[in-house]
Amino acid sequence: MISIFKSDPTKKLKKLREAKLTQAMTAQRNGDIRAYSELTAEAEALYQQILDATSPKA
Repeated sequence: MISIFKSDPTKKLKKLREAKLTQAMTAQRNGDIRAYSELTAEAEALYQQILDATSPKA
């Protein structure tokens, strides 16, 4: 059965990752490299969660 109203489970993670990357860009432009590094690392961790959720189960 096709589920038309089923939401994408990774949509929330993608939105959160985009927000982290935007915050990281702002921190970098303001010269706060430490915050940029931390936010980028958090965004990469979210990206790994997205990949894990979308990868086919073997």
